[in-house]
Amino acid sequence: GKRLHTARSRNDQVALDFRLYVQQNTKNIANLLLENIKTLLNVAEKHSQTMLPGMTHLQHAQPINFGYHMLAYASMFKRDYERFMSSHERNNYSPLGCAALAGTPHNISRQITSDKLGFAAPTLNCLDTVSDRDFALEILFNISTMMMHMSRLSEELILWSASEFKWVTLSDRHATGSSIMPQKKNPDIPELLRGKTGRVNGNLVSLLTVMKGLPLAYNKDMQEDKEGVFDSVKTATLSLQVLEEMIADMTVNTENMNKACMIGHLSATDLADYLVKVANLPFRDAYHITGDAVNLAETKGLDISELSLEDLQSIDERIGEGVVALLDNRASMNARESEGGTATIRTLEQVENLRGWLRDL
Repeated sequence: GKRLHTARSRNDQVALDFRLYVQQNTKNIANLLLENIKTLLNVAEKHSQTMLPGMTHLQHAQPINFGYHMLAYASMFKRDYERFMSSHERNNYSPLGCAALAGTPHNISRQITSDKLGFAAPTLNCLDTVSDRDFALEILFNISTMMMHMSRLSEELILWSASEFKWVTLSDRHATGSSIMPQKKNPDIPELLRGKTGRVNGNLVSLLTVMKGLPLAYNKDMQEDKEGVFDSVKTATLSLQVLEEMIADMTVNTENMNKACMIGHLSATDLADYLVKVANLPFRDAYHITGDAVNLAETKGLDISELSLEDLQSIDERIGEGVVALLDNRASMNARESEGGTATIRTLEQVENLRGWLRDL
């Protein structure tokens, strides 16, 4: 037993154990991300024709479908997955055998221990290895970025479940009542997910601050490296599990989403595009004519898609009969057939593209 410490130091042994923990949990979190992507794809496929207002500045902008909106988050989680797996590959090197900082005079084979532990190879430079916590910073950064994406989705679920929207209804498992107001149904789970994003961001900044001024090699400051990582890993794991359940269980109120599309003149850009393509107008002129059409619709208490041909021609006689059909919100949505666009056919294409990516993993 007294010989077990030969050619070893706490420095390389701690670096080894910590790296193994990070590597294992990097894969665990990546696998949970895949489950969330699968659930988002199921929702996207089901709602590829469910219309809602796409927004910029939280203002109604253009008609999109709810499936397309969910695919935006699936795309974010795909990048998150790739980021975790890239980190796993980059950090898959064994510290064992580096001893305190400069290697050892004993005749050891770092390659043998590296192979047995499942690493790609031993690390290159022992002085760097025993003081390296880039792998810990990477998982903290990856978790922070992932939780930022989850927080954005949570914020939208909170808004969409409010009385002013009523676009989604969270299941009773993922909402709570008020202690004093019996009519309330509070979106506690997405609120907690949103709040925990600040927690993991703090863990990242904390370790960056610890590491920023350390001379080579090991310093006792680095004992502060683990608590934040353990906390962020636990937070990320639980958050991903809950988010997947919540998305799968929520109810999408398609009728309310569709009604919202009649607010804000979502197809206005289609009139401008029509004038450019058919009447050969410069876009700036078409823009101003469309503004006049919006003003007329506002005066009449209508959406621009509800204006008659006579209404539109009273603004500019170059507007022809075909424009009325183009201003229909569903026609507007499905006109956006460019690659990556919101047309139903493109939405389903993106679903299949992501499912193909999942199959190839």
